[in-house]
Amino acid sequence: MKQIMITGDRSGSGKTSITLALAALLSKDHQVQTFKVGMDYIDPSYLSAVSLRPCRNLDSYTLSGDQIREIFQHGCRGADIALVEGVRGLYEGAEALTDTGSTASVAKILDIPVVLVVSAQSITRSAAALVQGFQAFDKDVNIAGVILNNVKGGSHKEKALTAIEHYCDIPVIGAVPRMEEMQLAMRHLGLVPYREGSGCGDFDARISTITKMIEQYVDLEQFQNLMTEIVPPPRQKTLFDVTVGRDVRIGVALDEAFNFYYADLFDVLHTAGAEYVPFSPVHDRLPDADGYIIGGGYPEFFVKELEANDPMREAISEISRNGSPIYAECGGLMYLTDRMTLKKGWQDTPKETSYEMCGVFSGETRMPAKRVVSYVEGTSSGESPLGAAAFRGHEFHYSDVLLSQKTRYAYQLSRGIGIHENLDGAVTNNTLGSYTHLHPVASLGMFRHYVGLCRKKR
Repeated sequence: MKQIMITGDRSGSGKTSITLALAALLSKDHQVQTFKVGMDYIDPSYLSAVSLRPCRNLDSYTLSGDQIREIFQHGCRGADIALVEGVRGLYEGAEALTDTGSTASVAKILDIPVVLVVSAQSITRSAAALVQGFQAFDKDVNIAGVILNNVKGGSHKEKALTAIEHYCDIPVIGAVPRMEEMQLAMRHLGLVPYREGSGCGDFDARISTITKMIEQYVDLEQFQNLMTEIVPPPRQKTLFDVTVGRDVRIGVALDEAFNFYYADLFDVLHTAGAEYVPFSPVHDRLPDADGYIIGGGYPEFFVKELEANDPMREAISEISRNGSPIYAECGGLMYLTDRMTLKKGWQDTPKETSYEMCGVFSGETRMPAKRVVSYVEGTSSGESPLGAAAFRGHEFHYSDVLLSQKTRYAYQLSRGIGIHENLDGAVTNNTLGSYTHLHPVASLGMFRHYVGLCRKKR
């Protein structure tokens, strides 16, 4: 098996489109396992779609080195190429003076070669200085090659390519011109999730166009030559091994409104003895289950449909009152409030308009609000259905959740914003709703505690 990582010199370098296309091209003849550095949900949805294998997240702020290696090894089973997409610039992380949370830290943990995507717009020889700086900044990171993006004309390409290969002693394996067709659909928190657009001909055609362009401008054979071989470790018991039967049913909200899940969640549920039952708050009736998980997503784009499904909203409110365990993250939290209010101008809303939601938590969600993207760290009290624990996670949202002053909170944050003044994890009965997104491997004990509570309350 072989491995390689693609990352950028900065956000907006074009690494996502390039990685997506290379994953699609390699998947024609190989079993390609993709990974995404960071706590992002949306890029993995694209990588999963083109590789036909669930993309997995690797994040060195929330996960230990051993956990990252274990997720990597588990994901690679049955594959012959591991392709990792970085996050932001190679060295961007959680802090200024450490590489925790960065692409570079994951590259070193996995000992994986890196292809650096450089946005070469308006620079030629300076591109070599930029690459040389990246090489010198941390010599433990193996930058094996470069792909130039946003290249204009033949002389631009030749000057930048010649300078990099001369001064940096690594190959330039591609030079991609600046083209509007290379852009994927964006919105306030990043790309539009693949699940939303997968039935749209224009959407799928754009991905096909990007793939054809990268095939033309990047040397696929040279890219594969930069990969290094992975020596498989001895087969050992891992956290992903199933040792108990599945005696618990957990409903997982999964549709166009709610689809922000890490692939490892479903494996973790299985190892804890739970089977998951997908359901749609937009289209379905609530299935019979011992507990429910409502993940993040973009419910603000489906407020009319969510409001219209009265039986679903009423059923969720009832099971919460009855004490069935419910765990909701971000978009799920928004859905559990009394109402979602869209301000004038948001989504072309002519005037401020409110839509009824589930009413589990007394208060409202307001859109839009300040954009929040941050790591979080905190502790959970025993009042949480996920149990008492210390945790690290991530929050990214564009909304405000304004809850009653009587609301109880299970999370105290030492880093991050949460729902209200470093408080997060609103809790009532056995329902918890938070802005914090937890990685299921990093917070393995919390998810196992939740499954145990579902078993107990069954």
